Amino acid sequence: MVVLSKPAIEHLSKANNCKPTSFFNGVPLIDLSKPDSKNLIVKACEEFGFFKVVNHSVPTEFITKLESEAINFFSSPLSQKEKAGPPDPFGYGNKQIGPNGDLGWVEYIFVATDSEISYHKFSSIFGVNPETIRTAVNDYASAVKKMACEILEMLEEGLKIHPRNVFSKLLMDAKSDSVFRLNHYPPCPEIQQFSDHNLIGFGEHTDPQIISVLRSNNTCGLQISLKNGHWISVPPDPNSFFINVGDSLQVMTNGRFKSVRHRVLANSVKSRLSTIYFGGPPLRGKIAPLASLMEGEESLYKEFKWFEYKKSAYKTRLADNRLVLFEKIASK
Repeated sequence: MVVLSKPAIEHLSKANNCKPTSFFNGVPLIDLSKPDSKNLIVKACEEFGFFKVVNHSVPTEFITKLESEAINFFSSPLSQKEKAGPPDPFGYGNKQIGPNGDLGWVEYIFVATDSEISYHKFSSIFGVNPETIRTAVNDYASAVKKMACEILEMLEEGLKIHPRNVFSKLLMDAKSDSVFRLNHYPPCPEIQQFSDHNLIGFGEHTDPQIISVLRSNNTCGLQISLKNGHWISVPPDPNSFFINVGDSLQVMTNGRFKSVRHRVLANSVKSRLSTIYFGGPPLRGKIAPLASLMEGEESLYKEFKWFEYKKSAYKTRLADNRLVLFEKIASK
């Protein structure tokens, strides 16, 4: 576990305009170079569905290059950025998070990791080179995908699953439905008017995929929900990656791992930049509990096709709680 001292918490709070008491200092910290990391990852997935990793294999230059390109794009005038939109589903969008009307204090780029088409919208934006963005995203996403597969294989080893690549092969499949998102949360000075309320940057939700890999700059805002339903704020850490268990992994482990509910709150003084790799199975792939994890227990979920669940999930408003849809489609 990572434990922040009181002075460290107060320093982060002052820098990020957060209340000192809002940070949760029990987020599992996994050193991927340690021999016991596989068991710690399993425990973190069971307890939180969320953890962060250090000593990862993602090159620093890939992180720096992507962040530089993202800042360059998001610093462009709105009239220029909107030439890369609307997201259908890929491209640039702002405030309206999806086609179902969810609103947030956010602007974003959404691209497919295996499609050149995702980048053609950037060609008309002054000062933005679509080839440079494509290269930056692909280099970064490839490295993060490799790390995600390594983490999934550690999970498989920790769970004593055979064959070992039952999770990771879904991401490595040539038809893997993995996507990449860059979120930018501009400062919101108006937040001072909401002293007793949270201004939402991105609403409460779970990720429908297998696994999500998140990184952000040194700005707070990310919150996760504990088992008791309490929302807690995660201290920002630009040097680590945060890992989310997705709905599909919850099903495949027959509920042993829990898909983590999370959201992002707006910040009054600092912009927040986050990058998220969503590792998904092949579009026509089928998701069901693994027989090797059942041990005579009854399956809690029925088999479903990934594309059917994904289609339904993204049509559901965040405010309507995607978990309700998840239970309706997947639960027996």
